[in-house]
Amino acid sequence: MPVAEYDLQNDKLTATRRADTESLCIDANEKTYERDILRGVGTKKVARLARQLAMLLQAGMPLVPALSALVEHLQDDPLAAVIQEVRNDVNAGMAMADSLRKHPYIFSGLFVNMVAAGEVSGTLEEVLLRLAEMLEKRAYLANKVKSALAYPLMMVVVAIGVVVFLLSFVVPSITQIFLEINRTLPWPTRLLIEVSAFIKTYLVLIIIVICAICAGIKGYIKTKEGKLVWDRSKLKLPLFGKLLLKLEIARVARTLGTLFASGIPILSALEITKGVVQNSFIAGSLDSVKDLVSKGNTVAAAVKKTALFPPIVFHIIATGQISGDMETSLLNVSEMYENEVEMAAKTLTSLLEPAILLVMGIIVGFIVMAVLLPIFEINQAL
Repeated sequence: MPVAEYDLQNDKLTATRRADTESLCIDANEKTYERDILRGVGTKKVARLARQLAMLLQAGMPLVPALSALVEHLQDDPLAAVIQEVRNDVNAGMAMADSLRKHPYIFSGLFVNMVAAGEVSGTLEEVLLRLAEMLEKRAYLANKVKSALAYPLMMVVVAIGVVVFLLSFVVPSITQIFLEINRTLPWPTRLLIEVSAFIKTYLVLIIIVICAICAGIKGYIKTKEGKLVWDRSKLKLPLFGKLLLKLEIARVARTLGTLFASGIPILSALEITKGVVQNSFIAGSLDSVKDLVSKGNTVAAAVKKTALFPPIVFHIIATGQISGDMETSLLNVSEMYENEVEMAAKTLTSLLEPAILLVMGIIVGFIVMAVLLPIFEINQAL
């Protein structure tokens, strides 16, 4: 081969490789953009999207025009570009589920598999309504639990901040007067002065140590072993552990019931549900359930062998298996636990609020007493 021809072919190969690399970089940049911009698309928005599409389909509108209507409705929403791409794919002959699968940051495996089942069975609008209801319930319960956890946590943070502020800046200026008097101070005042001096001296170091501990715990939780330990520990927390377990049971039961109602096979439904569960310890239990079912056990027997779920759960599932209506039984379990989670969240909030206020009152009361006791003694001496 002549040298000139060889160099020409090398140039073509180099140009082709460069073009492929640039194409990969563009695709990667687009995926990164989608991940960063659309990761914030919440469960509520996806649920609303599913409900709106189901309503359009129920009204008799074909799928492609229904997707076009959604794009028009979303307008400047970042989600509009994704739905437009889905519409174009469907219009080109691709199944809607396959198009949704290209956007995993928005549509979960649960969403995609249920849409696929709806397309095969010809009941896409019914499946979308089930999805919308399930996602709305999930978002509602998650918000309830977050509120129950966030409000007491916020009160604790505020209380600690107030106490640290008093001990670091207010108390030292007041107690300095008592130290100048050169009198024997009551023990509460001496304790207050020592604690105040310690916090004022080492406040920055204390903050650094706390931040370092939190960063270390966060890094450990990101590991597989750390996440398992953390998720198992959360279920053992006093007051909150049972609430979190009930929330996960409700999520598992509703997801499985919805998948069964949509015609998803048992093993596939268990695998999809495992991906929905946020607690890795419970996800591992579902893995055990799946293995037992694959070996010939019934779902109820497999659930019972895990020893994680309360007895009433597998009894209801067993009854549903006997009657041949397990999806309804699972949905009944989810309804029962969703109601329990809502009531438990309300009770927890109502109990923790006065408890935190009481502790805060005791601490502030001690500070006030420690400041006033020397004043009373001085007045009596005069």
